[in-house]
Amino acid sequence: MSSKGQKMATIRDVAQRAGVAPSTVSYVFNGSRSISEETRRKVREAVEALGYHPRASARTLRSSRTRVIALALPRAAGGRHAVDGRFAIELSDAAHGLGYDLLLTTSEDKAEGLRRVALSGLADAAVLMAVDMEDARIDVVRELAFPAALIGRPADEDALPWADLDWAEAAATTVRTLAAAGHRELVYLAPAEREVSAGRSYALRGIAGARRGAAEAGCAVEVAHALDDPDRMAARLGVLFGDGRGGGPVAGRRPTALVVQHPSAHHHILASLHAATGLRVPEDLAMVVIGTLPDDPSSSRLPRIELPVRTLAVEVTRLAVAAAEALRAPAAGLDGADDRPAARLLAESVGHLLVPPTLLPGATGSLTARPPAL
Repeated sequence: MSSKGQKMATIRDVAQRAGVAPSTVSYVFNGSRSISEETRRKVREAVEALGYHPRASARTLRSSRTRVIALALPRAAGGRHAVDGRFAIELSDAAHGLGYDLLLTTSEDKAEGLRRVALSGLADAAVLMAVDMEDARIDVVRELAFPAALIGRPADEDALPWADLDWAEAAATTVRTLAAAGHRELVYLAPAEREVSAGRSYALRGIAGARRGAAEAGCAVEVAHALDDPDRMAARLGVLFGDGRGGGPVAGRRPTALVVQHPSAHHHILASLHAATGLRVPEDLAMVVIGTLPDDPSSSRLPRIELPVRTLAVEVTRLAVAAAEALRAPAAGLDGADDRPAARLLAESVGHLLVPPTLLPGATGSLTARPPAL
């Protein structure tokens, strides 16, 4: 450990001083790859010079299994989202089916929270939720060579194993379908602004898909953001649909369709919409929801694309376990593996799953456009 007042050395510092990749330093400690004696010497010298002391649990992580998978689900205290609980249950069942227990970690500091789990030796691998397009946890996985799989599709699709709904195609398909039904002006109610600002993959991909679908179908779409507060949501919907003056994609024309990509808010959006505008769904306005929970009775009356929670949970758990086993596997057949980022090697070893969207019909009404009553 460094003297008082100095920053504690990290595995990345050791790697930089030794002139090797962080994953190579990890391999020297855990013995999971064949490393040359010259490389081992450089790493040992860097460790001694920096005073780096890896925890014993991190050194033995690959040789002793815990049969535990960590679920990294960042959340603010007091926040409640039905989708989080549903995923936790399905992931727990999937882990149990593979002979593993599930450990929940909820640190809002995503990178440091994962680092603590990886170095604790409490889990063999992790499943990461709330994935950003440029997710800082990917660097932690690379640095510590800790097996992980994502529920979400990062910008670098080969960085780690992942499983996700094709949010972009879900949005594009929905917009094209509404356009084919006669709608020329639509509103796309995207996830909350904080989700977009944070770079959440599902939010950014959904918005991009909606715009692509509108360009392909030749219709107009305005992207707005959902709000959790019903009163503020009602006010926003009143501007978007109230009288057609400046709220919709085309001035003076009220939109005839609403696409909602905010599963936790769509329950109160219907009430907020009626309170603000008097419009009824589907009599006055067509509405499609993207990302509803399967078997949610409040969603079944609406046309929707469901979030395949169970499929994603089962697949991402399998990917996490496969990643852990791939990292433990002998280096035979992986020539030059020491020179490649460990996380990329894992992604190539265990793969990805992108689930295509299915647009389900609602229990009442159709999507056919009706002349707006202005």
